[in-house]
Amino acid sequence: MTMRTQDTDGARALRALEDGSASVRLRAALEDGSASVRLRAALAVGTTPDPCFVDKLVERSAIEPEFFVRDMLTWALTRHPVSLTLPELLREVRSERPQARSQALHTLSKIGDRSAWPAITRALLSDADDEVARSAWRAAVLLVPEGEEAALATVLATQLGRGVRETRLSLSRALVALGDVVVPALRAAATDPDPRVRTHALATEQLLQEPDMGFESAIEEAKRVVALDGWGQEGK
Repeated sequence: MTMRTQDTDGARALRALEDGSASVRLRAALEDGSASVRLRAALAVGTTPDPCFVDKLVERSAIEPEFFVRDMLTWALTRHPVSLTLPELLREVRSERPQARSQALHTLSKIGDRSAWPAITRALLSDADDEVARSAWRAAVLLVPEGEEAALATVLATQLGRGVRETRLSLSRALVALGDVVVPALRAAATDPDPRVRTHALATEQLLQEPDMGFESAIEEAKRVVALDGWGQEGK
C-alpha cells in the first residue's frame, strides 16, 4: 500500500468519525489501518474519558505496533478512574503476550497507584522478554512500598549483566533510583564469577556515587577494574 493510499484511507476514516455513534466510531478508529487515525482516536478518548473505552484501550495497547500510538493509549488510560483501569491492567500483566505485559506494566508505572505493587512479581522482574523486564523494573522502582527497597534491590541485582546496552542501562537506572540501599546487593554482585555481572555491578555503583558520569564511561572504567582484578588473580 502506498503512502498516498494510506493517507486517503486515513482521511476517509476520519471523515467517518462525523457519522454514527461516537462510541462505535472511536472504537473503529482505534483499529484503523492508519496510525494517525489511531493516534487521534486515542487522543479523543483521553480528552473526554468514558468508562466504556477502558477495555478497548487495554486491548489495543497489547497489539498496537506504533510506539507513539501506544504512548497515547497509555495517556488515555491514565485519564480514566483507577478503579476501572487497575483491574484490567492487573489481568494484563499475566498475559501470555509480551507486549500486553510490557504495556500494562508501563501504564501502571504512569498511574502510580501503589496498590498494584503485589502484581510486580519476581517472575516479571526476571521476565525472559527484555521489554517486559525493563517495564517491570521501572514500575517496581516507582511502586515499591517504603521499607522494601533493599529486598527489591536484591532481586534486581540478579539481572545484572543481562542483555544489550539498553537493557543494562535500564537496570542501572532502576537500581540507582533506589538509592544507597542497593550498595550491598551491588557489592555482592561485584564478586560474581561472570565478568559481565561484575562489570555491570561496578558501573552501577559508580553511577550511584557519581550521577553525572555517563553510562559508557562507567562501563569502561568497570571493565578496566575487572580486567586488572583478573590479571591479579592469575598472578596469585
